Amino acid sequence: MKKINQIIGIAAALIFLGACTKKVNEAYINPNAQVVQPIETLLPNVISAMAVSYTAQGTNYGYQNDGIYVGRYIQFWETNTAGSQYDQMGGATGGSDILGAIWAMHYYGQGQNLNRIIQWGTEQKKWDYVGVAQAIRAWSWLSLTDMYGEAILKDAFNTSLLVFTYDTQQEIYAEAKKQALLAIENLTKTGDSVSASNLAKGDQYFYNGDAQKWKKFAYSVLARLYNRTTNKSDYKPDSVIYYANLGINSNADNASVKFAGLGTSTNSYYGPFRGNIGTLRQSKFIADLLSGGNNSFLGVSDPRAWYLIRENDNGTFKGIRPNKGTDGLSVSDRPQNFWGNPFSSTSGTDANARYIFKDAASYPIITAAEMQFLKAEAYYRKGKKLEARDAYRQGISLSFDMLSSDYASSVPAAHLMTPADKNAYITNTVVVPTNENNLTLSQIMLQKYIAMYGWGFLETWVDMRRFHYTDLEAGTTRQVYTDFEPPAPADLYVNNLGEYVYRARPRYNSEYLYNVDALGKVGGLDLNYNTKKMWFSEP
Repeated sequence: MKKINQIIGIAAALIFLGACTKKVNEAYINPNAQVVQPIETLLPNVISAMAVSYTAQGTNYGYQNDGIYVGRYIQFWETNTAGSQYDQMGGATGGSDILGAIWAMHYYGQGQNLNRIIQWGTEQKKWDYVGVAQAIRAWSWLSLTDMYGEAILKDAFNTSLLVFTYDTQQEIYAEAKKQALLAIENLTKTGDSVSASNLAKGDQYFYNGDAQKWKKFAYSVLARLYNRTTNKSDYKPDSVIYYANLGINSNADNASVKFAGLGTSTNSYYGPFRGNIGTLRQSKFIADLLSGGNNSFLGVSDPRAWYLIRENDNGTFKGIRPNKGTDGLSVSDRPQNFWGNPFSSTSGTDANARYIFKDAASYPIITAAEMQFLKAEAYYRKGKKLEARDAYRQGISLSFDMLSSDYASSVPAAHLMTPADKNAYITNTVVVPTNENNLTLSQIMLQKYIAMYGWGFLETWVDMRRFHYTDLEAGTTRQVYTDFEPPAPADLYVNNLGEYVYRARPRYNSEYLYNVDALGKVGGLDLNYNTKKMWFSEP
């Protein structure tokens, strides 16, 4: 009996200890274990990083940061004083993380967060969230390789590794295509836990839960991707046209990140509140395009100028050249800064700012106008000039309409565009030739440049690199980018060794500190690595 009591006592103690262990485990969750978070709370920061992030996990990752520097390569804008290495087409040097924001966005700001949305969304059968995450991942892979060329694909997000191998641009393009097609498949699903109202919880500042618009976004990524290979023998213009037709074709479907304008974390990186572009001024190239000084549109004043760039004291539109400071312009000819203050000022107010330079201005990622210009180029290359002209004209029309509906704030009342203004521009035969056979590739690319001014810096940089900045249009003596003048040899950054810029180096604070051997294998340790041509730019 005594023995039985002892056994019962031991059993009771074991039960007690088991209960205690359970309570301890509940109270002290393993900090190294994965804790499932509501994916509705993960998506907003992922979307915000498509423009610029502002979180405890990382600040200033994303497009807008790198756009400040790439925008100088393609002459969206230049620095108001001479001597900037980026005006000289230089790359980042030393321990600087400049031009590493898209790298950080892809691998850090969005990386594991997108993985979790896809994993947990699949487990919870929230196919719309899974599809959105895959669409963003497709766009991010495309953006990453467009910016840096070779990058980490197969080893990406492998937390067991300390060093990572680089993969080719072709492989990364293939992955972008794969993710876009998966996104379309999942965004087509209904039932299970798919819910527009629930998707809107995480998608408030992009498409507000509209899965069909996200599908169009994914198709548009594919259209961009197929347009990358115009220099290759296997270029497929029909695929560009096919996916562009399925993509964003209405301004109501434009993909853009919205800002609430309530403080630093909710204001655009380009707005006066955050003050990041105080030293930038519009280029001579864009000013000439919009004021009739460019030989492709000679003598034609573009009414979009009052929306996109800034006037000077004379009420005209002038700009500066790279590395030329005030460029010899008289004080009255120097353009205002992007926030409406004098050329010499590095500050401004939201009331005077316009376009994407306002604090709460939405920041476009892909637009309907861009899709039309992709189609126009593809049709042109196929020899279908009538279809090319129709798409070209529609792209201009959509550009006008987007500015009129979304970016009219702070434009002087006397210069608000009317339907008559738009019609006069589009029917001007210098802009849109009556005979489709007179349409030029230069006109298509220059109007695309105008329609994407300020925000589409990476797509525009891809275009300029496809044409090696100064290529001539076939059968002519005219540059595709008419009147575009890269910095003269004396104005190129010393490390470039006389060559134009073609890529950004990977982010310093990961690759140049911890992944040096792999980086060296792709030439990343060369001082002029930024001039190494991209796979897509070569035959």
